[in-house]
Amino acid sequence: MAGNRAVVFTKPGEVEVQDIQYPDLVLRDGPGVNPLNVGRKCNHGVVLKIVTTNICGSDQHMVRGRTTAPSGLVLGHEITGEVIETGSDVEFIKKGDLVSVPFNIACGRCRSCKERDTHICENVNPDRPGSAYGYVDMGGWVGGQSEYVMVPYADFQLLKFPDKDQAMEKILDLTMLSDIFPTGYHGAVSAGVRPGSTVYVAGAGPVGLAAAHSAQLLGASTVIVGDMIEERLAQARSFGCETVNLKEHSNLGEQIDQILRAPEVDCAIDAVGFEARGHGDDSGHEAPATVLNSIMNVTRAGGRLGIPGLYVTGDPGAVDDEAKEGTLKIRLGLGWAKAHTFVTGQTPVMRYHRDLMMSILSGRAQIAKAVNATLISLDNAPEGYREFDGGASKKFVIDPHNMVNYS
Repeated sequence: MAGNRAVVFTKPGEVEVQDIQYPDLVLRDGPGVNPLNVGRKCNHGVVLKIVTTNICGSDQHMVRGRTTAPSGLVLGHEITGEVIETGSDVEFIKKGDLVSVPFNIACGRCRSCKERDTHICENVNPDRPGSAYGYVDMGGWVGGQSEYVMVPYADFQLLKFPDKDQAMEKILDLTMLSDIFPTGYHGAVSAGVRPGSTVYVAGAGPVGLAAAHSAQLLGASTVIVGDMIEERLAQARSFGCETVNLKEHSNLGEQIDQILRAPEVDCAIDAVGFEARGHGDDSGHEAPATVLNSIMNVTRAGGRLGIPGLYVTGDPGAVDDEAKEGTLKIRLGLGWAKAHTFVTGQTPVMRYHRDLMMSILSGRAQIAKAVNATLISLDNAPEGYREFDGGASKKFVIDPHNMVNYS
């Protein structure tokens, strides 16, 4: 039996690479596994040899201790791999296939899945609709920042790359299909971006940069990205975005006016989420409703707000008791008065990943360049977490088996 190593959350601020159980086609008991999921048979699943697996900002929320994630949780929901074992019920996916794994786990059988809402599958998480690999309160499915991982419902979920050699040449782009590229794209689609739109993106982390690139692909005339870290803003400028340093400027509308000659945009995207901070002189203080309120301020009446940024129902490190349970001081009256449309929640990855794959393979999408994809080994994952938490403008891609050409 082969071994297996993985990135494991141990305590707030720390992850370790540890030996874990080699996967089989059963969901075993372990940290974070819902008791109702223990022993769940997955003959519809496959075992993957991980080719690439990415560190996500959502992982960082757990590592910072801002969720109820248990010690020992195996991290990682952004997974690309080679099929090395198939369950008896798998008909179409074959050994040797190179595939992208949507981070949402979806059965393909429930009402939500049949309506293409695979982000709120009703059968994979006993706590509530929606699930993901290696994530708190998501059913306990083992994460994929590892050498090997089990993926259920393979025929329904997996996106097979049509040519393995071509895929490996573009693997730094294709690895983004499991989450951040569809998530950024969903943010832009939800915000109603269309040819000629002016767009504000809050946050220049990987999802924000993916949203900005997606807005460009959708035909936006101007994409403005706001952040407090100059290195990340420089990355946004590297592919044609305008930028606003929110640490230096408190009045976002004035900054947008200097760029557009108008203080409002057509639509906006929140790629920050619940760990937002104040702007300008208040940038040293956490203020979780800041982004939501600011994008309502600067989005025109009748505009749409795409909100792929993560908001949680349990945040032990929040600034007050209300925020600890996800209750934020949002100016809903302003949004009502301006007739805004809000779109929130996980991204239904399967709604977008095939089209985005074709955009990558054709050369139209350059997502790895946009997010500054940076390869690291599995052993270097803890340092990658530390560097990413410090604000590095990089999307860390873990290569557990040294399968990717580093040149």
